[in-house]
Amino acid sequence: MAPNPLDFKDRLHDLPTPEPESPFPRARKPYRFSTLCATVENPDMKDQYGSSSVPIYQTATFKGVGNEYDYTRSGNPTRTHLQHHLAKISSASHAFTVSSGMAALDVILRILKPGDEVIAGDDLYGGTNRLLTYIRKHVGVVVHHVDTTNPENLHDYIHPTKTAMVLLESPTNPLLKIVDLATISKDVKEIAPGAVIVVDNTMMSPYLQRPLEHGADIVYDSATKYLSGHHDLMAGVVTCNRDDIAQQIAFTINSVGNALTPIDSFLLLRGIKTLALRMDRQQQTTQLVAEYLWNLGFHVNYPGLPDHPQREVHLRIADGNGAVLSFETGNKELSEKIVAATRLWGISVSFGCVNSLISMPCVMSHASIDAATRAARGLPEDLIRLCVGIEDPTDLLDDLEHALLDAGAIELNAAQNKLVRVPDPDALSRAVHDLDLNGDQEQLEWFVSAPGKVILFGEHAVVHGVTAVAASVDLRCYGLTTPRTDNKLSVHFSDIDNFYHEWDIQNLPWDSVTPIPVGGTHPEELDQRLVEAITSTALTELGEDKKAARAASLAFLYLYMALAKGDRRPALNFTARSTLPVGAGLGSSASFSTCAAAALSLVHRRLTLPALPAPNVTHTSHQGHVNRLAFMAEKILHGNPSGVDNSVSVFGGALAYTRAGFGRDGGMEGIQGFKSLKFLLTNSKVPRDTKKLVAGVGEKKANEPELVNGILKSIQSISDEARRALADPELPRDALLSALNALIEENHDHLVTLGVSHPALETIREKTKSPFGLSTKLTGAGGGGCAVTLIPDDFKDEDLQSLIDELIRQDYQPYLTSVGGSGLGILSPYAEHRTRGSDPLPPRQDVGQVTPPETPNPEIAEGYEKQAGVFDPLRPPFETAATTDLPGWTAGTWPLALKVHQIDADRKPKVVVELPWPWSIRAPGSL
Repeated sequence: MAPNPLDFKDRLHDLPTPEPESPFPRARKPYRFSTLCATVENPDMKDQYGSSSVPIYQTATFKGVGNEYDYTRSGNPTRTHLQHHLAKISSASHAFTVSSGMAALDVILRILKPGDEVIAGDDLYGGTNRLLTYIRKHVGVVVHHVDTTNPENLHDYIHPTKTAMVLLESPTNPLLKIVDLATISKDVKEIAPGAVIVVDNTMMSPYLQRPLEHGADIVYDSATKYLSGHHDLMAGVVTCNRDDIAQQIAFTINSVGNALTPIDSFLLLRGIKTLALRMDRQQQTTQLVAEYLWNLGFHVNYPGLPDHPQREVHLRIADGNGAVLSFETGNKELSEKIVAATRLWGISVSFGCVNSLISMPCVMSHASIDAATRAARGLPEDLIRLCVGIEDPTDLLDDLEHALLDAGAIELNAAQNKLVRVPDPDALSRAVHDLDLNGDQEQLEWFVSAPGKVILFGEHAVVHGVTAVAASVDLRCYGLTTPRTDNKLSVHFSDIDNFYHEWDIQNLPWDSVTPIPVGGTHPEELDQRLVEAITSTALTELGEDKKAARAASLAFLYLYMALAKGDRRPALNFTARSTLPVGAGLGSSASFSTCAAAALSLVHRRLTLPALPAPNVTHTSHQGHVNRLAFMAEKILHGNPSGVDNSVSVFGGALAYTRAGFGRDGGMEGIQGFKSLKFLLTNSKVPRDTKKLVAGVGEKKANEPELVNGILKSIQSISDEARRALADPELPRDALLSALNALIEENHDHLVTLGVSHPALETIREKTKSPFGLSTKLTGAGGGGCAVTLIPDDFKDEDLQSLIDELIRQDYQPYLTSVGGSGLGILSPYAEHRTRGSDPLPPRQDVGQVTPPETPNPEIAEGYEKQAGVFDPLRPPFETAATTDLPGWTAGTWPLALKVHQIDADRKPKVVVELPWPWSIRAPGSL
C-alpha cells in the first residue's frame, strides 16, 4: 500500500527563518514547513505601523534620490516581501517573481547564446516545447529532446563545452514520469561543469520537492498553480543559490520589465500561506482517485501507485506524490465522452487550483505539439489528466463515477455486484477474427518490404566500435511468401540471375536443427551445425557459378528451419525482388534478410497479427525479434556484419549505431527530427568482397595500430558532429548542408587511408567535384560498390541532369534518391483491408512469364483458386511487374505502426517490436 502523503508533512526543514521577538534568550528550533508558509516576516523590512499583512505598495514610482526603491519595474516592497518568503521556503538564497511561469522560463533561457546546446526532456509542458522551438529557430541554440527517466540517456548528448543547459521536469506533465534530479545533476556537472541545471518544479511546489537541494542551479515554478492555489492571478517564480546567476536574472527582469505587479505579489503571498494545508488535502484525495481508477483496470500514471516504474526514485527526491494524475482509456472518443460527462470536475487547462479540473492534454494543453511529435514521444491521444482540488473526496469520486458510467466506460456487473470496466465493444469480435486468421497464417500470402540503407558516416570503423550514422533510402527489397500444397519449399530471386530452386521439405537436414523455443529468441551466435548441414545437403547442386544465389538460399533455409515449430513445416514459395542495386553497398542483403525474417516469422506464427482496426501511431526505440533474425541472416551472408544495415532496414529513418564490446555502450538510437536529404547514389558496377575488405582493415589495424586507431578516433568525432547536426531539425538548412559537405570530404579521406576505396570511386568523386562542386564519399564496404553525393536544395535541375548523363557515359549507374524514410512494412492480410481486385498492381500484359515454365505447378494454382474467394493472389502480378513499378505497391503510405507480438510459452502474446505499417490504400476501405 502506498504511504500516505501526510506522512511527509511533519519533516523538519532547516531553512533560513527569522526568529520572533521574544524576551527569552534561548534559541528556537527551526519551524516546520507549514509554519514557514504561514509566517510572512522579513527582519529587514519591519512595517512602520505593525501591519499583520504585507501592505500593497500600489505605486509606479518612489520619491527621493538614492533610496532602496525608485521605480516598481526595478523593485517594490510588496514584491521584495514575496521574494524573501519564496526563497525561505525553497531552500534558496535568491528568488525572483515575474508575470507568468513562461515568463520565468523566458528569463532563464536568455542566459543562452547562439551555438549553445540544451538537453531537455521529451515529455514537457506544451508551452515549454513551444518556447524551446522558438529559440532553436531564431537564436541558433541546439535542443536535444531525451527521455530523461534514465540518466544514462543523457550521456551521449552531454558535451564538455557545448552543453550549456539541462532542462528537467519531475514529475513530467502529463505522463507523470519521474526524473532522478540528483543523479542527472551529478553526471552533468562531472562532464560539463559549466552547464546549468534547470528544473521546472510546478507539479510539486516547494512543499513537496526542492530541487536546489538535489544539485539544481535554477528552479522555476508557475506560481499560477499551487503557490497561488486559486487561479486568480498569473505569476512565475525563479529561485537559485548562485550569485552570478542571480545577477543575470535580475538584470534581465529589470531590462525586460516583466516583474510581478504589487497587487499580484500581495495575492500570491496570501495564497502561499495555505500551500501546505491545500496540498495535504489535494494529494490525499488524489491518492484515492488514482487507486479507484487503477482498481477498475485503467492504466494510471501517478507516482503514488505501487506499480509506477520510477517510484523508488520519486520517494528519494520528493516529500509527497502531488495532486495530478493521468489515465488512459484506450479510445479517444471514449475519453472525450468521459470529460464531457463530468459536472464537478471543470474542463480546463492548467492545474493547482482549489477546484478540481479535467482535460485531454493532446487537444488542450499540448495541442501546440504536432501529432507526429506527440506520437514519437509516446503521448497517447486518449490520455485524460485529472488535477485534484480540495472538494470533498466523496463528491469528486461520485462525479467521476457518474461520468464513467454515462460515457459507457464502466458498468454494473450483477454477478459481482460491483462496477467494472466495460471491455472494448469490438474486442470480442476482433479476438475471434484474429484467432481464425492467426490459426491460418501459413495459408496466407505475406507481402513485406524493407528499405536499403546508406551509411552517411562511420563505415568500416563501425566494426571496431565507432558510431556509424546511417539512414534508410527509398530503394527497397520486396518479399512475398505464397503457400504451396506439395510439401515443397521454393525460392525465386529475380535479381540474382532470375534464380529459382525448390526443395522437398522432408529431405532438409531437420536432425541438425536446434529450434528456437516458443516465446524465445535466437542465440547471439549462428548455429554452425545447421549451417554446415544445409550447405552439405540442400545446396550441393549449386556450384561456384551460383555463389550469390547459394548464399541467399542458405540464409533463407536457415531462417525457415530455425523458426519451424515441431512438425509444422508449411510448404511455400518465397519470391524476392528489389529496386536496390545488388552488391553496391546499399544494404541490399540486409533488406533481403529483413524481408525473409519477417515473412517467415509470420508464416511460422512467431509473429501474430494486430487487432482491427489498424493500430495507432506508436514510437519504437528497441531492437526486436525481426531485427535479431535479420542479423543472423546477415552473418551468413557477410561473416562479421556490424548490425547497422539490418537495424536501418527494420526501423527505417536515421539512426546512430554503436557496436558493443569496444569499451563503449553498444546500441542503436534513432535520430529524432531528421529531415530528408537528397543524395545521388552512383553504382560503380565494380564488384567487391565485403568479407575481404573488412578483414583487410582488421589486418591493417593489427599491423599499424597507432595509425588505424587515430583514424578510428577521428571518424568517431565526425560521426558525433554529424549526429548533432542531423538531430536538430531547426538548424538552418544551409548551415546543415555546409557542415555535412565538410564531414563527407573528411570521412572519405580517412577511408582512403584505410585502403578501402577504388579507382572507380575516385573517378566518380572527381566527376561530381568538378565542375559541380559537390561532395562525394564511398559508402558501405567500399572497394567498388556505391558512392554517395549530397545534392544541395538549390542545385539546378539542368546541372543535375548533366551530371547524371556524364556518369552514365562513364558506364556508371546513378540513382537520385532521398534518405530517412520508413522501415519494414507488412501488407495487411485482412479482407477488410484488401478487397478482390484491389491488389496494388494488375498483371502486366506486355511481359512474358518470368518464372520457369514448370512453376507454379497445378497444386500451387489450386492454392490460388482457394484464396481467390477472399482476394486475388499477389504472386502473378508481383513476379511480372516491371521493376520501375514496384514502388507503386507501397505508394501513399500510412504513418502508422504495426505492433508485432510474440507468443510466449504460456500462449500469451507479448509485444516485442513495433514495426512501421506503410502500405497504401488502393480502394475504399482497403489497405
